[in-house]
Amino acid sequence: MARLTQADLTDLNESFEERTPLELIHWAQEMFGTRLAALSSMQRAGCVVAHMLSELKADIPILFVDTGVLFQETLDTRDRLIQEYGVNIVTLEPAKTMQEQTEELGILYLSVEGQEQCCDLRKTQPLIQVAEQYDALIGSLRRADGGQRTNVPILAIDPAMNCLRVNILASLSKEEFQAYLNEKQVITNSLHQQGYPTIGCNRCTTPVMESEPNRAGRWRHLGPWSQYCGINPTDIAGKQAPSIELPQDLVDRILGRETDFMI
Repeated sequence: MARLTQADLTDLNESFEERTPLELIHWAQEMFGTRLAALSSMQRAGCVVAHMLSELKADIPILFVDTGVLFQETLDTRDRLIQEYGVNIVTLEPAKTMQEQTEELGILYLSVEGQEQCCDLRKTQPLIQVAEQYDALIGSLRRADGGQRTNVPILAIDPAMNCLRVNILASLSKEEFQAYLNEKQVITNSLHQQGYPTIGCNRCTTPVMESEPNRAGRWRHLGPWSQYCGINPTDIAGKQAPSIELPQDLVDRILGRETDFMI
């Protein structure tokens, strides 16, 4: 195994800035093969990724975490993408139902620390259970969303999953993103038209007024310090390890180099 750091990816990230999302998908397919999956929480950006994979007829599974307390509209969006786009969406679930978790641990999401634990149990851990199956995950983070995502790299280290995140939409502007949604008539979560710019669990997501930031409706009851769940490592500054471990030959291919083992 070989160590891969975010710093190792600096030059590659710079060279990828001019690549389109479809070109990045092709690169990821060629590089990772069956060890590649995509992520979607059934919000706009994740639906765009699903549409792109469908257009390319790419045989890439889309991992979707059903926390057990999602809005019905979110589940309906998943079902529509499967039916109309023909994509392979793999639904992952937490080990315990919300009722079982509450009986054991109480109502976690009423405190900042509890919210972090709840998100870990219901969102992050189901994903980590399949971590060994993948070396890379196609994500949908965009710099145009602002906040912690303002400087998100196209290729990002994911220590928890021990894999590479390929954020194919990272460099898309708001205008380019909206143009794709409109031109392709992408299926989207109907809650977006009901005052929900971003959508999470039904316990912790509320509509947002026009004068508020887009993420104001996420964990509103906990204040502005709780706006990310932690499933995306680049959202949580200072909490990620600096490297991952991948096979030496894969690291060499990612970085475009050859390792000489001759003495």
